[in-house]
Amino acid sequence: MKTYFADFHIHIGRTNSGRPVKITASPSLTLENILYEASQEKGIDIVGVIDCHVPEVLDTLSQLIKSGTCLELDEGGIRFLDTTLLLGSEIEIYDDTCSGPIHVLIFLPTLEAMKQFSDWLKPRMKNRTLSSQRIYESGIQLQQKVKELNGLFIPAHIFTPFKSLYGKGVKHSLKEVFDPTLIDAVELGLSSDTEMVKQIKELNSYTFLTNSDAHSLAKIGREYQKLCLKDASFKEVKLALSNQKGRYIKENYGLNPKLGKYYLSTCENCSQTININHFEKCSVCEHPRYVKGVRDRLTELEKDPSLTVERPPYIHQVPLEYIPGLGPKTLEKLKDHFKTEMDILHHVSLEAFDQVISPKISNYIIQARKGMLQVKEGGGGSYGKIKS
Repeated sequence: MKTYFADFHIHIGRTNSGRPVKITASPSLTLENILYEASQEKGIDIVGVIDCHVPEVLDTLSQLIKSGTCLELDEGGIRFLDTTLLLGSEIEIYDDTCSGPIHVLIFLPTLEAMKQFSDWLKPRMKNRTLSSQRIYESGIQLQQKVKELNGLFIPAHIFTPFKSLYGKGVKHSLKEVFDPTLIDAVELGLSSDTEMVKQIKELNSYTFLTNSDAHSLAKIGREYQKLCLKDASFKEVKLALSNQKGRYIKENYGLNPKLGKYYLSTCENCSQTININHFEKCSVCEHPRYVKGVRDRLTELEKDPSLTVERPPYIHQVPLEYIPGLGPKTLEKLKDHFKTEMDILHHVSLEAFDQVISPKISNYIIQARKGMLQVKEGGGGSYGKIKS
């Protein structure tokens, strides 16, 4: 077995012709740029690109395979240099059973399976050329279609206040919307970690994923996991998510939840932090509504304090762009000496850093690696910050 770094939630900003896919994402997030960035700059072994249902993206993938730039693997996935692409799609569900919209991630093993899925979406979606669009179908029917195509079904950023399973989608249980037996894993999102959610009873049987939800090249690998696999392929990842045949997730790497932009509850209007148990109106602007933070939402869900499920270690990994004083020029200097960001984050010693950058920044990186940096909490759509 070998270990592989994986980030399963990366958006496409624009197609090759310049058409928008994820409107809020950077135009530089083209398919080719994502593959190059992940392979050569980040050191990510497996990437899930979750807008592969878009017809122009499918055409681009076909051309890359035909030209020999990419190779479709027998066990699923598409290989570019040292990185494997998993063909994904992010879908919004808002059927009659939902209290609010829910985003889910779908992954399929082959280009042909994704083409079939895209065709199936066409009469059920108003605009399949865009990312994260609503499907006019029930959640369970979507699950069944994904399984028919031998795919993976993963609720996305499940605790964030908007467009997520527990944020708005259900009042108490995922059973209100989904068939629990057709879920392969759940994505925690940037404002939660294993320690916060490990006692939620109905999540007991699911693998936890930590992904970037990247809307720019810089954000790829903001959160990720290390998997033990025989090879980087769809089949191996599927085995790892169900902990079969010695394949498994070894470690989750994610932001300290306090850095997430929905950790605390805040006023809907001015983002002032509030206590939801004593809230009538904002003490600053007198607005009557608030955005419920992940920390407070978790208190409402059924827990089992006796749960002792063994989970992979969750390591609070601070992305390099969050390190105080580490700007683009310093990052380029580090990559010139130490190759990829994964190498910098995981392998380079303090002594080696000191030969290239200032001791102050070197110490910040080592402290970040050990989870020792102090954090100011985020909320209401604003990220937390590292205290320098």
